[in-house]
Amino acid sequence: MTVIDKPPYIACFVGYDSPIMRANEFAELAAFIAVAEELSFRRAAARLNLTPSTLSHTLRALEKRLGVRLLNRTTRTVSPTDAGRALLETITPAFATIESAIEDVNAFRAKPHGTVRLNVPLMAATNVLAPIFGAFARDYPDVILEVAVNDGFVDIVKQGFDAGIRLGERLEQDMTAVRVTRDMRIAIVGAPEYFVRHTPPATPYELVRHSCIGYRQITSGVLYRWEFEEEGKSFSVPVTGPLVLDSLDLMIAAAVDGVGLAHTPESAVADQLASGALVRVLDTWCTSFPGFYLYYPGRRQTSAALRALVDTLRLDD
Repeated sequence: MTVIDKPPYIACFVGYDSPIMRANEFAELAAFIAVAEELSFRRAAARLNLTPSTLSHTLRALEKRLGVRLLNRTTRTVSPTDAGRALLETITPAFATIESAIEDVNAFRAKPHGTVRLNVPLMAATNVLAPIFGAFARDYPDVILEVAVNDGFVDIVKQGFDAGIRLGERLEQDMTAVRVTRDMRIAIVGAPEYFVRHTPPATPYELVRHSCIGYRQITSGVLYRWEFEEEGKSFSVPVTGPLVLDSLDLMIAAAVDGVGLAHTPESAVADQLASGALVRVLDTWCTSFPGFYLYYPGRRQTSAALRALVDTLRLDD
């Protein structure tokens, strides 16, 4: 068969030159897709559970066999060449079809099977996932949950995750979202020792005279302005103090130690409030906000393993 409309580096993998693709060829193409999508050998290697050196060797073997460079490499960046982009556009839909077909076969299993990679903030890992670990492992012994804890915002598609958990107000619109907690509420807290030295604030505007533990937002790097509500209208207040952190657990520990006031989800300090280690102030000014949602790309076929996790975590109204 003569092929005149397909470059050789594409034709040999779509059935023109050879009817059978060897296992190593399939693996090489899967590796190429991962690197081209991640634009990083390190991230692609993590996604494929390989070492960067093994992945680099695999890509060089593919380029050598095809006789064309697929990736431009520098010490800091990786990007597809024109040939690489052409190959990527052709084979990505085919690989998606293969993945979908495999998942269709998995539907015939007695129980869900496979790995679900999740990216979640620490609070969600502790309060949403940890309580179901035991029951989920017993109910779905053939499913592996791989959980990456990250308080910054992560592009789960680009980073190769199957799903994530984030607050409802931070979800992207093109994601399928499933509520896993009810709405949450803010609490402003301080240690009894702190209030021995400072008169509790009567309004948020008095926080200017208090030591407040700041929160540096991980993704944006912006210092968070504390949010409140008055007569149904939201407003924010800039705060200052002797300590700025990017960890909720450290903020709570610092508040318990008397460093200053902390702005935190109410559920995160429930035990400290119950024990008296922390005291709440400005309660009537504090706002509610959407709780946690498990989210995943709506355009992809949902695996049986992910559906099992969704059914386990879904909040019953």
